Amino acid sequence: MTSRSRVAGMVGLVVAVLAAGRLLTMPEPSSTPSPAAVAETTVADLWPASTVVQSPGRLGDGRAYTPWFHLDPSTSVGTALTGDGSSMRLIVRTGTAERELLRLPARDNPQFNGFATTGDDLVFMVSASGDAANTTSVLYRASWKDGAASVLTKDTGAVIFFNSQYDVLVRDGRITWAAAGETGQFTEIRSIPMGGGRVTSQRVDGAYALSAWPWLTSAGGSQNGAVELRNLTTGERRTVAGQPNELVNCGPAWCRVMILGASGQPARTDVMRSDGSDRKRMAAGTISSAVLDVGLLDRFEVLAQTNRTGTGTLKLMLFDIPSGRSAVLASGVATVQARGPIVWWSTGEEEAVEWFALDLRTLS
Repeated sequence: MTSRSRVAGMVGLVVAVLAAGRLLTMPEPSSTPSPAAVAETTVADLWPASTVVQSPGRLGDGRAYTPWFHLDPSTSVGTALTGDGSSMRLIVRTGTAERELLRLPARDNPQFNGFATTGDDLVFMVSASGDAANTTSVLYRASWKDGAASVLTKDTGAVIFFNSQYDVLVRDGRITWAAAGETGQFTEIRSIPMGGGRVTSQRVDGAYALSAWPWLTSAGGSQNGAVELRNLTTGERRTVAGQPNELVNCGPAWCRVMILGASGQPARTDVMRSDGSDRKRMAAGTISSAVLDVGLLDRFEVLAQTNRTGTGTLKLMLFDIPSGRSAVLASGVATVQARGPIVWWSTGEEEAVEWFALDLRTLS
């Protein structure tokens, strides 16, 4: 297995764990006394109609529950062990109602990724193996309202997961994902009909990740140097150039630019359109992006700031790109995820874990 494939196998990680790791390497805040405290603007201040849905971190049977995908703020798909710890369950939870979709042996360390929906259909990938060097991914389909999950195909290739909403796409009655070519010099854009059938593959030279269809973006976002956007339908190719001290990550609409200081530490984060226009400062100091995807709903960036008390928790914020305003969403945050219009996060530890979710479409 190639190193790229091994990275693809390291799936199911919460983005905020990575974000927090990067944030914690930043310089310590200055010991200079801060000016008098000023009341911070909150999401509720800017958008009074916003509603955050809270849910417990444990199921009715007492097992810890981790949501990996949200259909809406109240309905999530996540994982929990069985009572005896022998199996990992994939569960749909709506309020206090819980329904099992799939159960796999815990000894194989199953990792659930690439969730996508259309109507009542839910598709997702499971990477599982008792041997990390031989991780394979299987594509499943289920009705999230009723019915168990069933295998669509095992012919998935070396699937590439970036913890992005675009890892697996459903479009025009087909399911599409990206896989690493055997030599590492090309990418396979694979797809299969929703109802199952033969997997087809389109070869694209270079290393790419799926973005908003029909766009691809250079794989390994936030990379030093130019980022290329490629349209699979028209063949259009755009290059977004970064400066030597900039790490650039792009979607077809917006790009995120992290500017590094002289010591190589993040100093500032900007956002701009993919043509380089409308560039504006978004964050600085101990504030950084908390999720991979750039410009959720082509409007919002999710930011996180490390806690100055050293507890390792984050202050979660939303940056509204059109207005250039930031607002505090939550404090004491442990992990954060986002897919499409839904942002969700956790607070607390062990028995005290709580989950929260917000639909960004309500912020009008």
